[in-house]
Amino acid sequence: MKDIEQPELSWDEWDELKDPRPEENDFDGVVASAMTRRGFMGRILAVGSGAAVMGAGLMNSTAARAQSSSRFAFNPIPIATDFTIHVPEGYSWAPVAKWGDPLFSDAPAFDPVTGVTVDGQARAFGENTDGMELFNVNGHEIIAVNHEYANTSQNLPQTDGDVTSAEDVALLQNAQGVAVFEVAETDGVWDIVIDSPYNRRITHTTPMAIQGPAAGHDLLQTEADPEGVLALGTLNNCGAGKTPWGTYLTCEENFNGYFGSTDEAFERSDAFARYGIGLEGRYAYEKFDARFDVSVNPNEPNRFGYIVEIDPADPTSTPVKRTALGRFKHENAATAVAPDGRIVVYMGDDERGEYLYKFVSRDVYVPGGDTSTLLDHGQLYAAKFTDDGRGEWLGLTPEATGMDVAEIAIHTRLAASAVGATTMDRPEWVAVNPVAAEAYCALTNNRNRAVKPNAGGDDTPVNGPNPRAENNYGQIVRWYPENDDHAAVDFVWDLYVMAGNPSVHDDAYAGSDNVNVGNMFNSPDGMMFDSTGLLWIQTDGDDSNKDGFAGMGNNQMLVGDPVTGEIERFMTGPNGSEVTGITWSSDRRTAFVGIQHPSAPFPDGEGSLARSTIVAIKRDDNAVIG
Repeated sequence: MKDIEQPELSWDEWDELKDPRPEENDFDGVVASAMTRRGFMGRILAVGSGAAVMGAGLMNSTAARAQSSSRFAFNPIPIATDFTIHVPEGYSWAPVAKWGDPLFSDAPAFDPVTGVTVDGQARAFGENTDGMELFNVNGHEIIAVNHEYANTSQNLPQTDGDVTSAEDVALLQNAQGVAVFEVAETDGVWDIVIDSPYNRRITHTTPMAIQGPAAGHDLLQTEADPEGVLALGTLNNCGAGKTPWGTYLTCEENFNGYFGSTDEAFERSDAFARYGIGLEGRYAYEKFDARFDVSVNPNEPNRFGYIVEIDPADPTSTPVKRTALGRFKHENAATAVAPDGRIVVYMGDDERGEYLYKFVSRDVYVPGGDTSTLLDHGQLYAAKFTDDGRGEWLGLTPEATGMDVAEIAIHTRLAASAVGATTMDRPEWVAVNPVAAEAYCALTNNRNRAVKPNAGGDDTPVNGPNPRAENNYGQIVRWYPENDDHAAVDFVWDLYVMAGNPSVHDDAYAGSDNVNVGNMFNSPDGMMFDSTGLLWIQTDGDDSNKDGFAGMGNNQMLVGDPVTGEIERFMTGPNGSEVTGITWSSDRRTAFVGIQHPSAPFPDGEGSLARSTIVAIKRDDNAVIG
């Protein structure tokens, strides 16, 4: 078995390698690297009355925090650089589900050297766990979790990761998608309930209904589905969400990487270029499965890039692609109920220089009522931020974009460009505070800020929520909807935190005042609020622990207090991994957290392939954790 170095190329690195962005823009006067840290804070403080009403975060002083009483029920931990998990004193962790663990008794056991078989993977926990949610269904604890992508070197060790056959493709397709399964706790230990009637695998070949404005459109019709209403599979499932009526929202992100062309002369459209669909797929699907060959099936990519709704309580139900929520590289879906009962869904498009979106339903949510079309009708918006601390949601309407409603749903990026939305530093997870009218978005990083335009040629200058050129650290932007109404068009905003390294920099790249040598981090990614209004922040960044990232260690999970601006480190992941996905048991005494693409030997020790894993974290006194 060859040594496994994790992770392989990240998706944004792969995109730019296969599909380079336009040449550099000329942004005269960009001098972010010369700003002093204090001078930068002064500029933020001076943005006007909008900022004056904002909460503690970027503008919160160290002295004010010192006078506050911490709400954190743990002692912060230091960084780590090893190959295991660390949590605070008084807490413990244990694996719950690992790549290849059977969901059904007829699935073969995981082989530590060769992994899983094609058929076995369709009946087992998949690879690269990401967003997840827990549902209590008639007293049963059900986890729905994404399996974002496959490391070919892990799944195909016999060929050193090379895809050489249709069987290899089928194995990779079965390793990805979504898993729905029951878990149960016995004597403080959580395990998969094998053969539970709720257990289910959803893969790249599972039938899915297409609903909303794009359903049936010419661009979604194929020879296999001439009506354009039934797709096969869901691709690159990244973040997730949960509806008030108890369904799971899984988000299709880097779907472009699954398509290629066996015809080297194939000329891609402008829309394909905007979405990064090229001649070579990341997994060579196009060589063995014609559905992914754009020279044979040019409409197939238009059937991906959506949010898919899944009912975890009914394993016989058909997942539904909700096209009204737009088509782009969806990170997650954060829901809120407006005062008038309409449903609001916040969403980020995780690519450099893309946009932040929200959907507001036309109809109101009635508990116990029919929700089968609630996410099919409504208004899609893209965010416009101004440097005075204010913002506006721009409606993606036919009048504003010059596109019809179906085209907006299919080519959402083009619509957002048309209305002049604000280009962002890779919008990752959005989190809505359950105890205050505010929402947060993790802007993970953007080395192209003020260097290159986005894939559509839109400029990416330094601006209010994206205040640093060549941003390798990331930040979290926060907004407050007008009149505490998430359906409102207007909002005010601030930056809750700018990640950075104060041990290396003394300017804006040191981070905001609530970042110090003891809690510094880079690339905020996953985020989730607990029931008390504390924000759990997960990272997926550079864990080299050197140069500009010296002293940051492995990727981690921190906890932030929105009221004081305080942020402290709660957990560190194994080297090479992303810490991603968090949800809680119904009694809030267990936090389930995902470890994606760890380096070997996590978690089984020497001699085994590395395994993406969900772990359970508990307090030793069994008290509530979130």
